[in-house]
Amino acid sequence: MDEAPPTPGLRYEILVRGRLGARLGAAFRELALESRPGATALTGEFVDQTQLRRVLDQLADFGLEVVSVDAVS
Repeated sequence: MDEAPPTPGLRYEILVRGRLGARLGAAFRELALESRPGATALTGEFVDQTQLRRVLDQLADFGLEVVSVDAVS
């Protein structure tokens, strides 16, 4: 039986208001963090929408305001 090759995950950029300190940033070590004026961009590959939702829920649990979520190539 032939197995389908694994599908690559979707790459997203999540922009949150404010800057994440080192301690909070460590909670998202699977994502690349980039400081921007008044915000932080978290970029990474997600295997599915469930994984993306978990990260968004975690951001909400930390009280962070999500400004945008965009698919990137």
